[in-house]
Amino acid sequence: MKNKLSYNELKFKMQYFCSYQERCHYEVLKKINSYNATYDEKESLISELINEDYLNETRFAKSFSRGKFKFKNWGRNRIKLELKRRKLSDRNIELGLSELDENDYEEKFCNLFQRINNKYKNLNIMTRKKKIFDYLVYRGWEKDKIFNKINELQ
Repeated sequence: MKNKLSYNELKFKMQYFCSYQERCHYEVLKKINSYNATYDEKESLISELINEDYLNETRFAKSFSRGKFKFKNWGRNRIKLELKRRKLSDRNIELGLSELDENDYEEKFCNLFQRINNKYKNLNIMTRKKKIFDYLVYRGWEKDKIFNKINELQ
């Protein structure tokens, strides 16, 4: 636990915390709790951050989805799971997932599949299929999509 700060100091810290990266309400509340804020301070701070547009869960969901897809090669299932862990509403989760372009999604899947297949090309076919499957499922790609692609392997 950190030292108790005045309301204005805490507000400034939370504005900074929300400025350098998109945040969801859950992350901000966790941070506020680490400063021993009272219930009224928490409610007031969250409210002010929303009104001043430092905190916007729809914007967070869209940014999170784009970033995790683009840089971490996550599929829809993993993105959805992580957004749920951050306690976002179903509506915001759907808005976040709608940011993923279908053509880019298919292209990323094929490239990722090919890269992993090449990485394990020296293994026997059954071991390779399992490794590919495990890798892609862990990253949240749809199982039926993976099975269809794996069945094309010789």
